[in-house]
Amino acid sequence: MNTDRAPDRTDPGFGELRAGNLGVRIATAAWEVEAGQALRYTVFYDEMGARPDAAALASHRDSDVYDAVADHLLVVDHARGPGPEGVVGTYRLIRAAAAARIGRFYSAAEYDIGPVLAFPGEVLELGRSCVHRDYRGRVAMQLLWRGIAAYVFRHNIDLMFGCASLPGTDPDALATELTYLYHHHLAPPAIRPRALADRYVDMRRLDPSLIDARRALTRLPPLVKGYLRLGGFVGDGAVVDTQFNTTDVAVVVKTDLVTSKYLRHYERERPDEA
Repeated sequence: MNTDRAPDRTDPGFGELRAGNLGVRIATAAWEVEAGQALRYTVFYDEMGARPDAAALASHRDSDVYDAVADHLLVVDHARGPGPEGVVGTYRLIRAAAAARIGRFYSAAEYDIGPVLAFPGEVLELGRSCVHRDYRGRVAMQLLWRGIAAYVFRHNIDLMFGCASLPGTDPDALATELTYLYHHHLAPPAIRPRALADRYVDMRRLDPSLIDARRALTRLPPLVKGYLRLGGFVGDGAVVDTQFNTTDVAVVVKTDLVTSKYLRHYERERPDEA
């Protein structure tokens, strides 16, 4: 496999992985990207209370400058039809070469990601993840993770990172979750992002001895729990995102810690490569 060649949007590298009617693949057509943006609008703005700007309100799509350089992972339900109606899940993937075209990664607006960028190897930023309300069970999320594992293999990614969201903008209402994450899953210093000084919210909001770790874990959003199951860590400091009505934490995952079940899935299903 030649990973030195320039990215080819018509060759996502792993085709489509299937689980019954559902499939996961990288978007290769403009309408697929737009369908993902429309799904993001529905979830982030209509359901979660994000505040759209004029452009988002007019288009009913969640979009920004990063979409043009990113790869967009899609979960598609083929039973719903072959067009935009079939897109029921999405994840945005940005590699270093893509971020360089913008001049920065998305996460840099909230975190000092210098330690991540200094990591020796290829890095991948994950973001804008959402799933249609009718598909928020294990199958769709497992497909997204399988797609990410396939992408990691295709592009020899060594470290994944991004911002993950907890609902609401009151850190005290999230005190249990934030305290638990800081004391049980803080990233090692060498790969630890830190919230920018003007946005830094201390995650140490409660006496850790008062935290029931098992109960705190169950209160975390499924996406955050997914990162932790993959051996992920969090950065130092949360960030309140008033536009999206969330409190964000930085997440970092070394790909050599990705659980073996996803790797075995991909090894069985990927085509032979020269």
